Amino acid sequence: MKTVLCYGDSNTYGYMPGSGMRYPKEVRWPGRLQLLLGEDYAVVEEGCNGRTTVFDDPIDGWKNGLGYLKPCLHSHKPMDIVILALGSNDLKEVFHASPKDIANGAETLVETIQAFTEEDQGFAPRIILVSPPKIGEGIRSSDFYGRFTESAIERSKELARFFKEAADRRNCIFFDAAAFVKPSEEDSLHLTAEGHRIMADKIAERIRGLYA
Repeated sequence: MKTVLCYGDSNTYGYMPGSGMRYPKEVRWPGRLQLLLGEDYAVVEEGCNGRTTVFDDPIDGWKNGLGYLKPCLHSHKPMDIVILALGSNDLKEVFHASPKDIANGAETLVETIQAFTEEDQGFAPRIILVSPPKIGEGIRSSDFYGRFTESAIERSKELARFFKEAADRRNCIFFDAAAFVKPSEEDSLHLTAEGHRIMADKIAERIRGLYA
């Protein structure tokens, strides 16, 4: 059995736009991914609302993705595949992060995964580096406006280029989520149920391709 870790933010957690509740497991893309891959895979869901790559949130400092990464990798080892799906929260105004800064943060996580697992479990997993969906054009009318502003829209459009460069440098599989899904019109940040379905379907294709 191969273990797949889905390490991400609220769109991995399954935050439901509008209500703020959580989609059922079979709707969330990691849960659907488990159904698609079947019993030969164990899909681990590690999504957290507000999680960043390497930035300390001034209110919720524990949501820095780097801080929990090593304990997470250790507790679920041996890890065969890690799907790293972060970056959207780095677009918050408080961080003043450029697209390159955000991709550098993601690359730091990739480097940490590779180095730590080589030592801790004896081999590095395959890593799928996900460039996040774009911020929706209606962010001004979102409940999240203020934390995210119009500048996040433009910066989010540039993320894929820098994430692709990071993936190439670190020998990762690159996945551009924005090429397949977009955020809901309700809050311009979180995926619809259909978006989760598409994410799971496309990522399952990539994983099957690894072992074809």
